[in-house]
Amino acid sequence: MKELAVASKRQRADIVIKNGKIVDVFTHNVIEEDIAIVDGKIVGIGTYDGHTIIDAKGKYVCPGLIDGHVHIESSLVTPSEFARVVVPHGVTTVITDPHEIANVAGTKGIEFMLNDSNNIPLDVYVMLPSCVPATAFEHAGATLHAEHLAPFFSHPRVLGLAEVMDYPSLLHGKQQMLAKLTAAREAGKLIDGHLAGLDETAINVYRSAHVHTDHECVTIDEAIARIQRGMYVLIREGSVAKDLNKLLPAVNTYNARRFLFCTDDKHIDELVTDGSIDHHIRLAIQAGMEPITVIQMATLHAAECYRLYMKGAIAPGYDADFLFVEDLHAFSITHVYKKGKLVAQNGRATFSVEKTNSIDKAITQSIHAKEITKQHIQIPFLHGNKANVIQIIPNHLHTKRLVTEVHVVDGVFQPSIERDLLKLVVVERHRSLGVGVGIVNGFQLKKGAIASSIAHDSHNIIAIGTNDNDIIVAIEHIKHINGGLVVVDNGHVLADLPLEIGGLMTARTYEEVLGRLQTIHNALTTIGASEQFNPFITLAFLALPVIPELKLTDQGLFDVSTFQFIDVEA
Repeated sequence: MKELAVASKRQRADIVIKNGKIVDVFTHNVIEEDIAIVDGKIVGIGTYDGHTIIDAKGKYVCPGLIDGHVHIESSLVTPSEFARVVVPHGVTTVITDPHEIANVAGTKGIEFMLNDSNNIPLDVYVMLPSCVPATAFEHAGATLHAEHLAPFFSHPRVLGLAEVMDYPSLLHGKQQMLAKLTAAREAGKLIDGHLAGLDETAINVYRSAHVHTDHECVTIDEAIARIQRGMYVLIREGSVAKDLNKLLPAVNTYNARRFLFCTDDKHIDELVTDGSIDHHIRLAIQAGMEPITVIQMATLHAAECYRLYMKGAIAPGYDADFLFVEDLHAFSITHVYKKGKLVAQNGRATFSVEKTNSIDKAITQSIHAKEITKQHIQIPFLHGNKANVIQIIPNHLHTKRLVTEVHVVDGVFQPSIERDLLKLVVVERHRSLGVGVGIVNGFQLKKGAIASSIAHDSHNIIAIGTNDNDIIVAIEHIKHINGGLVVVDNGHVLADLPLEIGGLMTARTYEEVLGRLQTIHNALTTIGASEQFNPFITLAFLALPVIPELKLTDQGLFDVSTFQFIDVEA
């Protein structure tokens, strides 16, 4: 074997990295040795000669970063375009759950994500969606049972079953849920968890079902309780859920190996400006953590969690995925290498990607919503003016249940800009079914409305606004552009971003998307949107009935604490 011949120094390596400071994630040290590479694999650490010599010029050589849990759809671009964004930030491997597009297009959506991520300089591993739909309390575009998922388990990039978020089905041993868990285990695959707001008994239930991760911790106590029961905890820092600084105090010398990082849901503009897992690293170091420990969490710990034993370290037998970093504390990345080849330099990708030419119509023509009138979105009050209101918490996925008096005229709710009580509407968009209507506090719009076809996890059309006319115009425009984002004021569309792939992504380049998002940002400023949080990302999670406390689906207002629908009128 050539690898053995080079490792034993009987032959020259394909590539040798010299004058680098290797971040040794095994010994928690920095060593200065050559790195010998053959066919994209590291075969030696020591003194080597090679056909190609790369001079690291005294920079640190760090393993490629791993995002332990990401929904690529939330970036608004396809997997191949996503690579152009995250690879320059040092991310060479991601574990993705395509349940967003699966909720729209079922197995065709999963196939699209796998196909579009072929032959790109980013390893995209997939956890198969476990809950499509997420619950029985909303209508999605597809239903996936164990028999639909089983054929995918043989795919070389499928690692297991994604976040099990339907806790009631797990707790009560529902047949379809158990069938998915059994299929994953029989295939020798991993199972991810989703334990938002759940107690220690629930952790025991999940662990007994062989679920081994959770990315929904928001407190130190929650993180420790999961680590104690043998789970890995993924510390999340996304566009809405920003949990890193709250959870870092849970990490210590003895338990750090059970922690890793993930972005979960992060918009393209924040990925470009702030970064991906490199952003986690910088924040953790700024918070006082030792740089190599943080790098271990971003590399080796993630690789071991997902049994990617040839990733996450600079050592013989490992993939030659690595970064040059000028300063460990600033974590300033200058070069990114994938399988020994330069793929990004000074923040820019050095590769191009081929665009998918043909996409199934089930994915590109996914908006099938009924026409909306004012009668559809009225909220009647029969006995008074006290309401159950969704109260948002800026930069959190959780919401609060607020019971308060609202403005009622002729027995119908009227939004109040002064009290920040706005109307929220969810329109089922897969089969022209129902419409859910609720009231939201904390969104802070001063006029107009916004709407989106991104509403986790069933991705129905969701809109919020200060008046019925603008809400309806926004919803109808989403239908017109076949999915996307829109800002409306006084009956006029101020800005939009068409998302023609499942109503979730676009085939445009990320540069084009950034331009459209800037126009949307300007329009949001015009209607007085808050600068404290991302309005569209916050809106997208107001329809997710698996994260406490109060959410709205196409079937109505849902109390996640009791897992039942409740009336808007209190």
